[in-house]
Amino acid sequence: MRMFPKTAAALLCMLFLAASLSGCSSGEKRIVRIGHNQATDHPTNVALLAFEEYIEGELGDRYEVEVYPSELLGSQTDMVQLTQTGAIDFCVASNSILETFSKDYTLFNLPYLFVSSEAYHQAMDDPEITGPIFESTRQAGFQAVTWIDAGTRNFYTVNTPIESPADLKGLKIRVQQSPTNVAMMSLLGGSATPMGFGEVYTALQSKVIDGAENNELALTSNGHGDVCKFYSYDMHQMIPDILIGNCGFLDSLSPEERAVFEEGFRMVNTVERQEWGKAVEAAKDRAANQQGVTFLYPEVQPFQDICTPMHRDLLEDYPDLAPIYEGIQAWNAACAE
Repeated sequence: MRMFPKTAAALLCMLFLAASLSGCSSGEKRIVRIGHNQATDHPTNVALLAFEEYIEGELGDRYEVEVYPSELLGSQTDMVQLTQTGAIDFCVASNSILETFSKDYTLFNLPYLFVSSEAYHQAMDDPEITGPIFESTRQAGFQAVTWIDAGTRNFYTVNTPIESPADLKGLKIRVQQSPTNVAMMSLLGGSATPMGFGEVYTALQSKVIDGAENNELALTSNGHGDVCKFYSYDMHQMIPDILIGNCGFLDSLSPEERAVFEEGFRMVNTVERQEWGKAVEAAKDRAANQQGVTFLYPEVQPFQDICTPMHRDLLEDYPDLAPIYEGIQAWNAACAE
């Protein structure tokens, strides 16, 4: 796939929109465009390339899939807006960005919502939990078609090891552009600095921020371990990334085509999860042995205790989410047993 510079992204997107408005002449393949912000070696990109191969293998006479990694189509916020309008067909969005479109996504942003990775996976695979949330943005022009494992989010810093909440006091920590994440950092004593993911490396390097919070792959795939030398497993969040699709495109598919695409969405989830575990182990090895990152394992309970009031506050603000929250707690209990 040809690579385009970011400076050309706006022009490229206008061309996409013009093409979608003009339609396709008889016999032409429909181009299906998918954008995301991860590198080409990231499990998300690997999974989307498998999706591309599958769709073209099944419906290649009608559809051609193009995957654009590394924010080639703009920031995640830009790509969500392009998916809304139908300028592109799909993009991978962080749950935190989707929180601004539907309050229901706020639930998945809660710190310490899941007690383990097993409970997280079981809950996210439960359509009674994800279904209402995934469909809650249809009025905005898009809906979720599958979730993508993004592991456990933890703090990492340039030169301050985080071994207790007190170590965060006064530190400027990049968080996702989400009210929930800003509130979490405030409770933990840090100074929340929301910014787009593509800006983080430069901000760390120039010491505009003292650290960030993300999974292990940010250290290697995005180079943050070249600057940040401490990674602390406080395990404050397990937040899925979400593959969203334009409703107009999804609704235009015939039943046969929709069935193929649905199988493709399941494939994205399966392949990404298979690749995720391998990628995390490889990232930890590289970060420790090539980048000089020290991994820390603080006691999690003090962090959890500070964040627990956020659960009560959310349910008071959004009582309609209580049944879904209770369903997650049921999975937490089942997996704990």
